[in-house]
Amino acid sequence: MDASLSTERTTPPAVDAEGYTKALGNRQVQMIAIGGAIGVGLFLGAGGKLATAGPSLVLSYALCGLAAFFVMRALGELVLHRPTAGSFVSYAREFIGPWAGFASGWMYWVNWAMTGVAEITAVGIYVHRWLPTVPQWLTALAALGVLLAVNLLSVRLFGELEFWFSVVKVLAIVVFLFVGVAMVLAGAHVGGSAAGVANLTGHAGFFPHGVGVTLMALQAVVFAYSAIELVGIAAGETRDARKVLPRAINGVVWRIAIFYVGSVLLLAMLLPWTAYSDTESPFVTVFSRLGIPAVGDVMNAIVLTAALSSCNSGLYSTGRVLRALADRGEAPAFAGRMSGRHVPYGGILFTSGVYVLGVVLNGVVPHDAFDIATSIASLGVVATWATLVVCQMRLRGAALRGEVVRPSYRMPGAPYTAWATLGFLVLVVVLMAFAGGADRIAFYSLPAIVAVIALGWRAVSARRAARAVPAAADPATE
Repeated sequence: MDASLSTERTTPPAVDAEGYTKALGNRQVQMIAIGGAIGVGLFLGAGGKLATAGPSLVLSYALCGLAAFFVMRALGELVLHRPTAGSFVSYAREFIGPWAGFASGWMYWVNWAMTGVAEITAVGIYVHRWLPTVPQWLTALAALGVLLAVNLLSVRLFGELEFWFSVVKVLAIVVFLFVGVAMVLAGAHVGGSAAGVANLTGHAGFFPHGVGVTLMALQAVVFAYSAIELVGIAAGETRDARKVLPRAINGVVWRIAIFYVGSVLLLAMLLPWTAYSDTESPFVTVFSRLGIPAVGDVMNAIVLTAALSSCNSGLYSTGRVLRALADRGEAPAFAGRMSGRHVPYGGILFTSGVYVLGVVLNGVVPHDAFDIATSIASLGVVATWATLVVCQMRLRGAALRGEVVRPSYRMPGAPYTAWATLGFLVLVVVLMAFAGGADRIAFYSLPAIVAVIALGWRAVSARRAARAVPAAADPATE
């Protein structure tokens, strides 16, 4: 038996000052990091975007991957400064101000609330291949029930489930990469067409619908990279975080290059981009056309685990972030409740309530639910990434002033890379205004989201001020 696995099972987890157990070991954190870097945005979303942007989608993935690299290095620097389960919410409060912690926490919750809706929608789409008569909302509800139970039981159970989910996803991607490269090199026929580099430039060219459509795809690709920051939230429940997390973060970076950019490049070479659609995983499309019995169904089962994994991670992360907010009176008190198993069940149940609304959305508009959810979730991703970059800039500034000691694990090229990353994130949001459908809906919902968060912060501030004034005026306190 692996020594690390044996140690994780026999050593009682410690409990920290925040009430969390150090129940996640090295192998689990490594797999959580991988799981965050492989999600339904790739397994399902890439199909629809290949159908609209064509082979040039590879460039969108490469650009977003570069931004994700700098975001992860910024996160690594912050985590090495101070590991905490509050993650960027705590960092925003420390380096920007209390209002930033409030705003970033709730924007992250928006991200995962909508991501969860997208994931359970994907579950319904995948299961529809086998059970076309079962309503999409019903399978989504069943999946939510199972994952909710897992998250409420224990952190260690979550870690084990995510570990095996990630093992399945990684093996599937590795097999696809090897098989795909072999078929491209051999010029194999896939579904009646020859695999090869010619598919990148044939069928109306590398930019079949122009450069503008490629840029419009950035929003969907940013969503595909969402959850890479989950490893930072796991820092608060990780043994020996300062040793384990840099390796996990470095691993995410190269997996982005291989799993995402490499996979999309292969998809574009294996089949003409016109063969893909938004109603089926592009990986299922490729394997179904190989002519091997049941191989398409096997891949469909694998991408189903990817959707379950991401939804599992969403419940985990939002439970911790909401508790960090509730502890400061910035979220409903219920969201801060902790179970005897050291699980923040209040925040988990709070988020699952929104996931139930996602089930309703699947019943009302099953064909549009995924796009609407991912577009709004992208706003939360951009806000989270921008917060991490700004916090790193403030940490660097504080270190230059001699106020803190800057960790040796740093964001390369700072502050220039930080400014470039922020500019890229602003571009992604602006481009959503010029897109159609769900992207435009998300863009015009932004003022409403900002207004609600601003009003929420005003209410929190007013409540704190009301509590402080009587205390200052009471002679007994003087």
